[in-house]
Amino acid sequence: MKWIVRALAALLVVVVLLALSGWLFLRASLPQLDGERALAGLGAPVTVERDSLGVVRIVAQNRLDATRALGFIHAQDRFFGMDLLRRAAAGELSALLGSATVDTDRVLRPHRFRVHAREAVALLSSADRALLTAYTEGVNAGLDALGARPFEYGVLREAPARWQEEDAFLVAYAMFLDLQRAGLDDELETRAERLGLPPAVRAFLDPAGDAWDAPLMGAPIPASDVPPADSLDGYRPGPVDPAAEAAETYAARAGAPPVGSNNGAVAGARTETGAALVADDMHLGLRLPHIWYRAQIEIGDQRIGGVTLPGVPAVIVGSTRHVAWGFTNSYGDFSDLVRLVPGATPGTVRTATGEVVLDTLRETIAVAHGDPVALEVVQSPWGPVLYTDESGAAYAVQWAAYRPESVNLALGDLWEARSLDDALAIAHRAGVPAQNFVVGDRTGRVAWTIIGRIPQRTGRDGQMPTLSTDPAAAWSGWVDAAAVPVLSDPTDGLIWTANNRVASGEALALIGRGPYAHGARAHQIRDNLQRHTGRFSERDLLDVYLDDRAVYYERWQRLLLDVLDDDAVAERGSSRASLRERVQGWDGRASVTSPGYGVVKRFHDGLAGRLTPAVMAPARARYADADDLSESALYRLVTEQPAEWLPEGAASWDALLLEAADAAGDVPQTWGEQNRAAIAHPLAEALPFVGRWLRMPADPLAGDGRMPRVARPTFGASERMVVSPGFEERGILHMPSGNAGHPLSPYWGAGHDAWVEGRPLPFLAGRARWTLRLHP
Repeated sequence: MKWIVRALAALLVVVVLLALSGWLFLRASLPQLDGERALAGLGAPVTVERDSLGVVRIVAQNRLDATRALGFIHAQDRFFGMDLLRRAAAGELSALLGSATVDTDRVLRPHRFRVHAREAVALLSSADRALLTAYTEGVNAGLDALGARPFEYGVLREAPARWQEEDAFLVAYAMFLDLQRAGLDDELETRAERLGLPPAVRAFLDPAGDAWDAPLMGAPIPASDVPPADSLDGYRPGPVDPAAEAAETYAARAGAPPVGSNNGAVAGARTETGAALVADDMHLGLRLPHIWYRAQIEIGDQRIGGVTLPGVPAVIVGSTRHVAWGFTNSYGDFSDLVRLVPGATPGTVRTATGEVVLDTLRETIAVAHGDPVALEVVQSPWGPVLYTDESGAAYAVQWAAYRPESVNLALGDLWEARSLDDALAIAHRAGVPAQNFVVGDRTGRVAWTIIGRIPQRTGRDGQMPTLSTDPAAAWSGWVDAAAVPVLSDPTDGLIWTANNRVASGEALALIGRGPYAHGARAHQIRDNLQRHTGRFSERDLLDVYLDDRAVYYERWQRLLLDVLDDDAVAERGSSRASLRERVQGWDGRASVTSPGYGVVKRFHDGLAGRLTPAVMAPARARYADADDLSESALYRLVTEQPAEWLPEGAASWDALLLEAADAAGDVPQTWGEQNRAAIAHPLAEALPFVGRWLRMPADPLAGDGRMPRVARPTFGASERMVVSPGFEERGILHMPSGNAGHPLSPYWGAGHDAWVEGRPLPFLAGRARWTLRLHP
């Protein structure tokens, strides 16, 4: 027995020692918050303060020193997140994460963003290159100053690679991928619809607008009526997919919130301060470490605050004492597909001026703890060859992101802007993914424009793929800054965007018709703004964007109650009676206590899921992802119930609606039970015993996708900001988690509860709790 006791005691000692060493390693990888630290390259001392939420305040004597210090603190708090972004853009995740991400790298590497990033760095002015160098050196100094490598690298048994100047632009390209990659194949979908659907059917299923439109410029575009039977040209819907699992897949896609954001501005004539008020909440995937990092930079009497993107030397969204600004994804058309016409010999393509040889590039995907993987990338004069159609024809992608001018550091020059006109001029030379840029200044002026580059097409609208033999296949450059649409000083003093179609007419033709979000969210924001009486305070404007009323779903609730009539309830008994009671009891909101919202939403999504593969069947035969069943068409079909549109195999429209109604009841009793936050670190699943410390609480979330308060378990407002330039002390800013990237940080998860509750937190950094002094 003694040897067993001794063995157990020895095992216990080993376990304790391992736990202690792990704890010490974790503690050593925390950033330095207090004291003194030498930072090579500084021209003068810099003070870095953090308040109780971890919000950073940098006080420096010049912009170069402030930028170097920003790189230092980004690396200290967030290097792993920065690393993932640069690796994702470059298609180099597997070199760190192993074989699990090889397929992801296969998809991302052909974009060759590391090459494009190097080209973009080479175009920088000497002043911007100096800023980039200072930031890069600051990042590497911050990484070196940690007592141990960030804890994630210990788990992965890897060492962090040094930060390079080009990596800042790789982080920017990661945003291009997040915001625009899903639309790269839209022209194949349009082609499939034009070839597979009669014109009247196509116009009905995918109109340019509907009654929910809320553009800033121009009028709403009405939706088409259900085409009469004699205009269908032999069109018939296909079958409803009999597989419940497939129907659920379509339903999930239909019900997913649109990727994007809300923003808006109120002119000074309608605010309490007389300065403009700007609001912004960028909707993105929610994860840990969080994408944004709150920072405030002060140089003399200049101050800028807001959110930064670790890896990039700039404040992305925020305010100075003179201007405030915010973004939403514009969803314009910034890419084209070029159908390659084969040349006379293999590996060649015909162009307007003759045949060219396609380049076959051989890439190697490095794999941590595994063998490298070879990858061939076919490159054309327009971009990489990424798609094929049902006939086997190949398509090259021409994307604004591939041009080296598409990224630069001009956004950081908003630091220098003193007026609305200054900010607009900077926006029109900034290299960022094309966004809706909403800006206001201290004098009370407000404006909207597109920030980022817009490709200049000649002789075509970019809706369909063009042939490689077309002389106009290649873009002729960028739209001149003077021609970029601008709306400034609107007569009602109000501006709003929500990823919807913002413009009509010539402005829309210039921006392009992309995969715009349905107008319901923008419609509700516009109505909230227009109904407000009196002068707006910061809290008034925040409430506009925290609105979780399910206005769009009101008619769907009424339809569901019509479906669950007395005859339907009598046929199925208590189950349908209970379902009807829940629907009757909804509170008109996507509130956490609502018993009926989740049912109504699932009913809508279930019908979309059942009908999409049926009505799009002829187009899907040419392109499997064709799914442009618009909201207006969906509602007209299920309410008007035209016989010729009944999907093949469906007994009747009533039976189809009842089937969706019955399936809709299979959800938790309240929306809050169904819609819980699931914000986690990517290693949370891989570390079962400690993974719970790598997650935010699973709070019930109010809101959803088709209302201002967008909130889903892993998607929603990545920040909420309301601020007036010159009155930042009144401003509001919160995020779903704090600045920390380390679970032992004293500000890990700071502010999460305020974000869940919609409770304002100050825009400016508070009283210093920790102070670090950096010196040359």
